[in-house]
Parts: sequence; structure tokens; C-alpha cells
Amino acid sequence: MLLPPSSNILYQTVQIPRYQRWQIYHRLQELNIPCSCLSDGTLQVQVNNTIAAILLRSIVIQFTASRPSLINWLERCWQF
Repeated sequence: MLLPPSSNILYQTVQIPRYQRWQIYHRLQELNIPCSCLSDGTLQVQVNNTIAAILLRSIVIQFTASRPSLINWLERCWQF
């Protein structure tokens, strides 16, 4: 369960397909990023710092991006 919002904690609500939500939820739990699945089908994630925000973005992209998009991203990484 998440703590009530305070001035230094940001709660990000992520709307993603239900079948991907549980995969993302479990990955965030593995990384010790507090999150919960709400009854309306959304995923609420507690973002306490920049690293948690970056990890959230990375995980959502990993599970929602198309294979060609991920391949393109990986190829661009190797160019630098």
C-alpha cells in the first residue's frame, strides 16, 4: 500500500493495457519502486527521485514498444 502524498513524493498514474500492467507492476516491485494496481485498471507508481522516474519510463517502454522500435533504439545506441 502506498503512503499518502507528501511534498517530496510524486505519484504517477500510468494507463497501460491490463496484460502489460502486471508485468510492469512485478518489475517495479523487483526494483523496490512502490506501486499499486487500482480498481479502475491503472497502475499508480510512487516516484521519489529521478532514478525512479527514469526506471519507470524505461520499463514502460520495454514492455509497450514494438519490436522494430526497440531494435531501432538499440542500433542507435551502438552508433554512439
